[in-house]
Amino acid sequence: MATMADVARSAGVSVATVSHVLNDTRPVLPGTRQAVLTAIEELGYTPNTLARSLVTSRTRSIGLAVSAISNPYFTEILQGVEAGALEQGYSLLIADPHDDPEHERTVVQLLHERRVDGMIVAPSAAPDALVAYLGRHSVPTVFLDRVVEAPSADAPPVDQVCAENVEPTAHLVTHLAGLGHRRIGLVAGLPGLSTTRERITGYRHGLAAAGLPYDERLLTHGDSESAAAARATEKLLSLTAPPTALVTANNAMTIGALRALRARGLSVPGDLALCCFDDFTWADLFEPRLTAIAQPSKEIGAQAVRLLLDRLAAPDRPAQVLRLPCAFVHRTSCGCPNQPAPSEQSQKGNIS
Repeated sequence: MATMADVARSAGVSVATVSHVLNDTRPVLPGTRQAVLTAIEELGYTPNTLARSLVTSRTRSIGLAVSAISNPYFTEILQGVEAGALEQGYSLLIADPHDDPEHERTVVQLLHERRVDGMIVAPSAAPDALVAYLGRHSVPTVFLDRVVEAPSADAPPVDQVCAENVEPTAHLVTHLAGLGHRRIGLVAGLPGLSTTRERITGYRHGLAAAGLPYDERLLTHGDSESAAAARATEKLLSLTAPPTALVTANNAMTIGALRALRARGLSVPGDLALCCFDDFTWADLFEPRLTAIAQPSKEIGAQAVRLLLDRLAAPDRPAQVLRLPCAFVHRTSCGCPNQPAPSEQSQKGNIS
């Protein structure tokens, strides 16, 4: 196995120069740098990551704490984070906080103890302990998907990246209203999450834009998961005047709503029109095909990595909150005529 000394001999430089090239600890002339990199390639030299971390105080690793990794939305975020990290030579350590504030605080501490250079976290609905820990230890952090209000003026800056939520949800409501629906229900997510608050806001904006009154009985919480969404949908269907159209606020809750409808023998869109927040791979395979809001999940992951690396390079720069536009994917569960699948891309439009 080639050593750093072998690389130095092959490149005609000192071992210290090889170390500077590997660790970026001192400027090296371009020609010398290239000679070292060529020798590394020819000899198949693999740097000692542990030794490098002792020199640079960096492990070139990122901690990722995201709940429900099995959810296709978060799986795509993970893919975006991984691709962005690997492109920059970083590895990932991954933990699932299970949307539980106490467990969230524990897994973030465990990641921190593994000396990750920074964290990317999808915070829970009650992230106070998480925010306090990250602030106390000055951990470079990016929050993704869910926005957390700034804890205090003297807290370390935390960057955030997420999709737009308000206008895309409003668009689903106005689309259904434009098809003649006057009682439009919402199966909202877990209370306390910023995504839940913002999508409820969008729902109410959509009703107002369509000239429809807000009826609190038509809003229920599916807690961002399938089983609770099935119960929430059943509650809506049991109303004296049930909704004729439904918006579900994430992909897991869409599945739960469809189960509740099937249990009642109801069809979509014949008995109830349906639009959902979150597009997913098999949404086009349902019958009817699901009209949905598509989030830029991989881009959210990639941008989270970019923001974190920018933070590592400039720890004191002002915090950023980056919101990315979503796309409206017009299919048939809303009650519109069937469209050929190949033309679907032409029916997508960004909403921000």
